[in-house]
Amino acid sequence: MTITAAGHLEPLFEPVIEKAGFKLVRLRMMGGASRTLQVMAERPDGTMDVEGCAELSRALLDFIEQEDPIEGEYEIEVSSPGIDRPLTRLVDFARWSGHEAKIELFAPVATPFGERKRFRALLMGTNGQDVLIRSDNADIRFPFRAIANAKLVLTDKLINEDLKARKRATTPGED
Repeated sequence: MTITAAGHLEPLFEPVIEKAGFKLVRLRMMGGASRTLQVMAERPDGTMDVEGCAELSRALLDFIEQEDPIEGEYEIEVSSPGIDRPLTRLVDFARWSGHEAKIELFAPVATPFGERKRFRALLMGTNGQDVLIRSDNADIRFPFRAIANAKLVLTDKLINEDLKARKRATTPGED
């Protein structure tokens, strides 16, 4: 199965997603002979449930029927980013600072331990267009554009934060 980033499609789909009340997390085309457009999104508060996926699917299908933005046959899949979400935008690295992530770069970067392109590291935030991480007790910095793939690691800390966020979303006004 071939997976390609659909960055060229984001400008077409992102306004539709935002108008429906959601934020785009990732858009990619998967498959070979039978293709699937994967749309990963969430509400502005970071939540996403089955009803939200269905609501966004309907909005996207209406848009696709009217505009026909992609040539050929394909299916659409709308999903939540999940707890161990992909990190696709620079702001994700600031938002999830303090959490562990797996990061793969397009090319190796210099570290105190030699050249590396794969890290399991603690996110330390951003500085301008650079991502800051701590790996093996060393602080490492590299440009956001150097990242090929990144996602949060499922940890107890991440699960607890997600549970608290879900509770806040269901009981407004309480913390």
